[in-house]
Amino acid sequence: MIASSFWWAAAAYLVPTFPLGYFWHLKIFRAQYDQLEVYRPQVIVPLGLTTMIIQAALYAWVYPRLFSTAHDAWLTSALQFGAFFGVMAWSLAVLPAAAKYRMTSVGAYVRLETAFTALHYTIVSPLIALAWRSPA
Repeated sequence: MIASSFWWAAAAYLVPTFPLGYFWHLKIFRAQYDQLEVYRPQVIVPLGLTTMIIQAALYAWVYPRLFSTAHDAWLTSALQFGAFFGVMAWSLAVLPAAAKYRMTSVGAYVRLETAFTALHYTIVSPLIALAWRSPA
């Protein structure tokens, strides 16, 4: 059960993360990111995918060590996971990029990336919690 839950949790992160990131950054809001002049013309997709695989494995491993896997606690655990790691991701990725990189509007970048991070963790947190949810 534990090995199975690990792989389901990793997939629960990776499967929605790649298409969400791709469509958000390279399709839906491409024009806004181009106006910000923050990304290179040709992003290096394998580096982004590698990052997502590492994150998926770490989140799948850490989840049962920090959050309840009890059947009835999955929603509370999902909210805790999303709040903790969503804020952590935001503080590790959005704010430092805004502080270090040249862009035409720091405020617009922070708004776009904050919305992405919130949506991302709103999607993956309950999926990871359900992957680790103990049987009734």
